[in-house]
Amino acid sequence: MPFRRADLADLSYFLAIARHRNFRKAATELGVSASALSHSLRGLEERLKVRLVNRTNRSVTLTAAGEDLEQSIRDPFAAIHDAEDRLNFHRNAPTGRVRINVPDDAATQLLAPILPEFVARYPDVELDICVDNAMIDVTQEGFDAGIRFGGTVPEDMIAQRLSADFNWVIAGSPAYFESRDEPQHPEDLMHHQCIRIRLGNARMYKWEFERGDEAFELDVPGGVTVNNGGASRAMALRGLGLIYIAEEGIADLVALGRLRVVLADWASPGPGYFIYYSSRRQVPRGLRLLVDLIRELRPLGL
Repeated sequence: MPFRRADLADLSYFLAIARHRNFRKAATELGVSASALSHSLRGLEERLKVRLVNRTNRSVTLTAAGEDLEQSIRDPFAAIHDAEDRLNFHRNAPTGRVRINVPDDAATQLLAPILPEFVARYPDVELDICVDNAMIDVTQEGFDAGIRFGGTVPEDMIAQRLSADFNWVIAGSPAYFESRDEPQHPEDLMHHQCIRIRLGNARMYKWEFERGDEAFELDVPGGVTVNNGGASRAMALRGLGLIYIAEEGIADLVALGRLRVVLADWASPGPGYFIYYSSRRQVPRGLRLLVDLIRELRPLGL
C-alpha cells in the first residue's frame, strides 16, 4: 500500500517511538500526549496492514517490519528536518523548536540569566529544556544538544565552551559552625557531616583537593547523599552539613554571609560548562543563536 501525504506526520511520530523505545519520552520530544502518539501509531499500522511495534506494560520493541521501516525513512526524515532548519537562515525572525538536556546548576546559573533576553530577541524560537543530571545519549534521546562539565562531554561530539573554569570549594552555613570548628585540613572533614554527591552515572563522587604539588581525593562521611546542586545548597543553608560545590555557584550566598567557604587554599580547579551536539546532524539555527547569546552575555564568565 503506497504512503499517503497524511502518513507523513504519523511516520514522524513512529520515528520518535523507534528512537526512544518509550511512548512517554517520544511524546515529550514531540510535544504531544502519549495517548495521541498511541492513536497515531495504531492508525498507521491499520492503514499499512502490518504491525510495527510490540507493546507491553514494561517495554516497547520494533517488529521486523518496524525495523525495516525505521531504517528506510530515518535518513530522509533527517534530511527534511535539516532542510527545514536551513530555511531559518533566510528568515528575518528565526523559528523552530530546540531541545537541550542540562544539569540543574547549568539551568539556573547559565541559562536562566540569559533566557529573558533570548525570548525577547527570538520570540518564535521554542526552547524545550530538560533538566537532568544523568549522563544520557542526547542524540538517541532526541535532543539537539546537551550541556555538561567539560571533562564529561562524550568524545565523539562537537563541543563549545560556555563558561570559564570553576573552583570547587567546601562551604557550610554559620548555623553549622555554631557547634563545630572549621576544618583546617581536608582530612578534618572525616569528623564532619558532609552532604555527599552522587554523579549522573550513579557513581559516588570523592571530593577532590589540590594545593601546590599536593592533590588527593576523599570519600567523605555523611548521612545524606544528593544528585542535585540546588538541593545540596538548600540543605547546607539549613545547617545540615558541608557541601562541595563550584565557588561561582555560591558567590552571592557567600557575599550575603549565608554560606562560608572553608579550606579555600585547597580549592580544586575543574573545567567549566560546554555545550555538545552530534557532528552528523545539522545544527538548528535556534541552537546557534542560544550559544552565541551565552557567549555574548557570559553569565559564568568565559
